[in-house]
Amino acid sequence: MTVPFVLLILGALAAATAPRLLSRAKWPEREPVLALWVWQCVVAAVLLCCVLAMALSASAAWTAVRGNLFAFAPSGVVDAYALPEYGRWAGVLAVVLALGGVWTAAMLTREVRGTRARRRQRRAELRERAPRLPGEAVTPGERLVVLEDARSDAWWLSGAEPQLVITTAALSRLKGRQLDAVLAHEQGHVRARHDVLLHCSGALAGGFPQVPVFAAFRDQVHHLVELAADDTASRRFGRLTTALALVELNEERGVFGPCPTPLAVLPGRVNRLLDPSPRLPLARRVRMTAFALMVPAVPLLIAFGPGLGALT
Repeated sequence: MTVPFVLLILGALAAATAPRLLSRAKWPEREPVLALWVWQCVVAAVLLCCVLAMALSASAAWTAVRGNLFAFAPSGVVDAYALPEYGRWAGVLAVVLALGGVWTAAMLTREVRGTRARRRQRRAELRERAPRLPGEAVTPGERLVVLEDARSDAWWLSGAEPQLVITTAALSRLKGRQLDAVLAHEQGHVRARHDVLLHCSGALAGGFPQVPVFAAFRDQVHHLVELAADDTASRRFGRLTTALALVELNEERGVFGPCPTPLAVLPGRVNRLLDPSPRLPLARRVRMTAFALMVPAVPLLIAFGPGLGALT
């Protein structure tokens, strides 16, 4: 059995089984940051399997690729992989995987361009709705914009100059430290660069909708980043204050009524803050972090195993 074949089987198993295992687990609600780390390691392992299988298949099919890939390898390493025995399918497999890589890059490029276009549009709308008065000085690095609006809302506009936008209705509804909790929630998104995770997961799920791990990664990232930001706010201003702030911001949208809405996950977030489950023990968190790091290391060990064996 050739190394690329083993890598593809491993990647397929990870892509099919990881979403089921993680979706059934209860601990991600208690440790959203750790869950995000585990998801990233799983997705990285799947992508590594494809990249390494493509590199080895291309090396078996074309001598030029083999010379560049093993240019600095000691004598005997190339022979350990038995590349000439891969057969004619090696070139076809390398081309298919390369096309998948090109498609992934195209999806990421589309996601970045779409995000920039939406950001420019929102900034233009913001300048139109909240124009500066004649003679008003522009404060360098200004981060807060108050928008006249009858609907309670607050969001962080990312970019080179990130800005927190909050409506006057939200300011009138939020009391005391509730406003600080909302600000801490949005700042938690920015500090953790959750926008990057959202863009990458969206691009992978949009480019490969038939791959379960990418679709589950996108869905879970949207949920877990909100839980992580809730925890950031609650650590500074308390769980009750953060929960009340979420209720005040979203109560008028009908998300807490009997009829489900697109924002129906908010009651679960509020209940999680009001009735928190204990965190996992520190030793278990360390073990899970190390185990997750080993997941992308497995494809590397499989790919470099024959070469390392030839050196011993």
